[in-house]
Amino acid sequence: MIFLFNIGFLEIGWGDVIDILLVSVLLYQVYKLMRGSVAVKIFLGFLSLYLLFLVVKALQMELLTNILGEFMGVGFLAAIILFQQEIRKFLLLIGRTTAFNDDIFKGLPWRKNSKTSDINITPIIEAAKSLSATNTGALIVLSKNSELKFYVESGDLIDAVISKRLLSAIFNKYSPMHDGAVIIHNKRISAARCILPVTERENLPAQFGLRHRAAIGMSEVTDTLIVVVSEETGKISAVRNGFIYHNLSPLELRKKINAYLYEEDEEEEQVKPPKKAKDEPAATAPGKSKADI
Repeated sequence: MIFLFNIGFLEIGWGDVIDILLVSVLLYQVYKLMRGSVAVKIFLGFLSLYLLFLVVKALQMELLTNILGEFMGVGFLAAIILFQQEIRKFLLLIGRTTAFNDDIFKGLPWRKNSKTSDINITPIIEAAKSLSATNTGALIVLSKNSELKFYVESGDLIDAVISKRLLSAIFNKYSPMHDGAVIIHNKRISAARCILPVTERENLPAQFGLRHRAAIGMSEVTDTLIVVVSEETGKISAVRNGFIYHNLSPLELRKKINAYLYEEDEEEEQVKPPKKAKDEPAATAPGKSKADI
């Protein structure tokens, strides 16, 4: 090992520096997953018990040391049970960012017919526009990779061609299937009245209701784009990876969906300041707003 410098009797090398950096990145990702949820308090409770265990062990208090030692012995199993949602989100995050995903197989012959670029998104745009005009709430999930079988099975199977009339009929206030989400995959409407996971973030703006919270929660655990139409204001939003693009026009919604389907680079668009609406305050202007602000 190549040593860089010494701190007292400690010899610091390149391997130690890389190790510290990797642990820092890991802890930061864990913090991002638990931030704003009750898991942070549980983690602090575990940390407090562990520090107490170290103190009583150093003071040679045998009874407390044995009791806390037995508790720490099953601590790993207890952590898996208590933090199962956070562990699942962390593994999904790794799976979505790893290089070994479906993209590396796009060039293979049997994958050429599985492109999502030829999906007709016009009925989705037109339906969102029509629902927005009548202040009809809607929740539409677009998935290009996964069938989302678990969430599809929570609702009513449809397996129909995407159409404006069908989407409008599903989200009609008097329809028995309007309460829930529609899932679209493989150029078809897979199911309606689906149940989505609700985000655990506690510091969301008051303007975001249950539909927006469900959209954020779904985007946190899956690689999907969720279109939300607010029942109170009629405003259209798009949610992806925990980010909300609020108060979108039909043209802006089309760009967001195309960017999701085609994996277009949105870096330039993200750094632009949001446009300020003439008759609305800046807080509700179109643009990107972080879901945890």
